[in-house]
Amino acid sequence: MTSNAHASNADKMGERPSIEKMERTVSDSEYHRNMTRRILWKMDTRVLPVLSLLFLCSFLDRANVGNARIIGLEKDLNLSNTQYTQGLAVFYATYIASELPSNLLLKKVTPKIWLPLLTIVWGVITMCLGFVKNVGSFIGVRALLGIAEGGLFPGIVLYLSGLYTRQEMALRMGIFYTAASLSGAFGGLLARGLSAIGPRGGLEGWRWIFIIEGLMTILAGLVAYLLLPTSINTAPYLTEEEKQYAARRLQGDTGADTADRTNPVLEREERFKWSEVRRGVFNLQVWLTATAYFSLGAGLYSFGLFLPTILNDLKITSNPNQTQLWSVIPYAVATPVTVLIAFASDRLKLRGVMMLFTLPIAIIGYAVIANVASAHVRFAMTSLMAIGMYSSIPCILVWNSNNSAGHYKRATTSALQLVIGNAGGFVATFVYPPKDGPLYHRGHTILLGLLVYAWFAVLANVLWCNKINKDKAAGKYEKYEGCGDDRDPAFKMIL
Repeated sequence: MTSNAHASNADKMGERPSIEKMERTVSDSEYHRNMTRRILWKMDTRVLPVLSLLFLCSFLDRANVGNARIIGLEKDLNLSNTQYTQGLAVFYATYIASELPSNLLLKKVTPKIWLPLLTIVWGVITMCLGFVKNVGSFIGVRALLGIAEGGLFPGIVLYLSGLYTRQEMALRMGIFYTAASLSGAFGGLLARGLSAIGPRGGLEGWRWIFIIEGLMTILAGLVAYLLLPTSINTAPYLTEEEKQYAARRLQGDTGADTADRTNPVLEREERFKWSEVRRGVFNLQVWLTATAYFSLGAGLYSFGLFLPTILNDLKITSNPNQTQLWSVIPYAVATPVTVLIAFASDRLKLRGVMMLFTLPIAIIGYAVIANVASAHVRFAMTSLMAIGMYSSIPCILVWNSNNSAGHYKRATTSALQLVIGNAGGFVATFVYPPKDGPLYHRGHTILLGLLVYAWFAVLANVLWCNKINKDKAAGKYEKYEGCGDDRDPAFKMIL
């Protein structure tokens, strides 16, 4: 009996630590969930709305020329179609040229200063478009607008990658990128309202579109300066405990299942090295995602610039002002789908795989609109085109950032992807000449081919990322263990 009693006591003593350990584990898990929820809520409600506002203004101010075109811009400035197209193209030339230098400056100047400064400057330039008198001033001001706007988007992508973990980025980019689709809807409504102001004060109605939207952008820049933190460590709305936990969760050092990339402290202290820039440039992933984004960009920008013109040529409305209102519908349909796909992408921790399902929606839209004469069917296809393209954008943008670690490599790959992707704007400006209307078969077919290429590029990158993960598991990256960047065997590529 004595031995049985001892055995019973030993069992109880063995069980107690196990139970206490389980209780501690549950308590720690609850702590991690609560801290993560508090931090994300504060960032989502304070940072994302501000960035979304800036991006909304950015898309409004680059695409409002399409709304102004159908209510008299070309006629009042005596622009030929070639001159109008040159004004569109020069914007993308300077826009692209400014992206990489702007991203390399971002860390030194700080996001709190640089992003609002860019916004205020392009707001002033947008207002100037309301006072242009001839083709020379139109093209010149559009060139300056590209310089000012070019740094915003790559800067925001880089900025967000220092606030959220890789698994959280797609949803945030999806929410953030709905500003782009909302800008199309809001832009049509706003253009309809603002055009009713003129002619007033000696200015035609289309001029007031640029003047009022430019003023709105300046105000947005001032708001951003007041509300954006430079980094997690300077966010005034986080407690000291939350700041420390937020930095540790990005590092994957919280005990929760949040292993992400490299130590953010090391990234802040990282010194500029050309070797990191080269590592970003000579990266197969960035070229596959960038060329896919180029194809998407061509479709996206042409959609924003020419949707009012395409709808006007369908003759389903009685006047251009009604066309402005009809242009709202495709964007309104695309917005909730974009958020839903971004949410699923984060939950499933998949980027390219999601795009293999969203891109075919746009491909179907372009295939039908290029070959069907029915005006109502073609209008319905514009919604499919918007859904497929807009829902794919957040995935492709965060995918490259997710799989790059080390500040300067990520700054390089993010900017390079956007430089190449935004070159799609050149295709966009030339793809829909008036002589091809009202069917625009050639333009739709070109964009169809580009989107098919994008699907295969995404597939290739999924397979390449999967190969890297298998090689890391097989020990082929052991020499990089502890290196603190994406070559580390512990850093898994997201598919």
